[in-house]
Amino acid sequence: MELTGNWFAESVTPDWAVMLRLRSVLFSGSTAYQKVEVLDSSVFGRSLVLDGKTQSTESDEFIYHESLVHPAMMCHPDPKSVFIGGGGEGGTLREALAHRSVESVTMIDLDREVVELCRTHLPNHHQGSFDDPRLTLLHQEARAFLESPGDGFDVVILDLVDPLEEGTAYLLYTDEFYRIAKARMNPGGVLVTQSGPAGLSTHQECFTCIYHTLSHVFTHTAAAQVHIPAFQTLWGFTIASDGPLLQTQGDELEAAIARRINKELRHYDAETHRGMFALPKYLRQGMAEETRINRDDAPVFMV
Repeated sequence: MELTGNWFAESVTPDWAVMLRLRSVLFSGSTAYQKVEVLDSSVFGRSLVLDGKTQSTESDEFIYHESLVHPAMMCHPDPKSVFIGGGGEGGTLREALAHRSVESVTMIDLDREVVELCRTHLPNHHQGSFDDPRLTLLHQEARAFLESPGDGFDVVILDLVDPLEEGTAYLLYTDEFYRIAKARMNPGGVLVTQSGPAGLSTHQECFTCIYHTLSHVFTHTAAAQVHIPAFQTLWGFTIASDGPLLQTQGDELEAAIARRINKELRHYDAETHRGMFALPKYLRQGMAEETRINRDDAPVFMV
């Protein structure tokens, strides 16, 4: 194969990299917190890349955002107040606001410049959600915000960058942080976090540890996985609550989705829900064997 044109190379693991031919580079620079690129390709459309890691792409972001938001929201009987940590592209916000019951969303994204870049360059991600009057958008430390006194939340959605050693979010995956978040949740509140790669060769980087850590903080936990093409592997999500997680399935879940969500979804439905939580044996075994609890003084990093 002859390589011509402009290519973006991304490391999946230290021994595995992929390359993507670009049509254009819409932005490349650094903010006070991270390196930022907005790239365009015929394969994925416009993509947000932070510190060399693809965060989401136009072609498949709906798989990630619907998988992160809707199963957790459907685990709560009537979510009215939502907290979003991260999520600068606006896709998570877009999906949360699609729930008819939602009255307010507080979104905390540390990097104001990234949010503004996404508002400009990724309109198909946010679809105007930043202009919704139910939104309060703040640019500060999510941990400090949740530690401060304030109203509680029915659902906490953590759409954070990966826990990289030199990144901005690795202390938002620890036991201590989850206890801080739990203290700001209303009775029966539900938390969900993106939990990193869940593929055969990558699930023990951080996914199993995040699940194990949450299981020590909350009474109930549930893990899910989906394949996201731009990430090259299965991706994990973990839902946690001290209240029982609603186990609606099949036709009952399908009816609830239609009743509660005010738009046509492209990925998530009752059949997809069943598949997301039907974990392969290697993943279930890895979760059962995991002993690490992620702590502030000994954080686990994604490779």
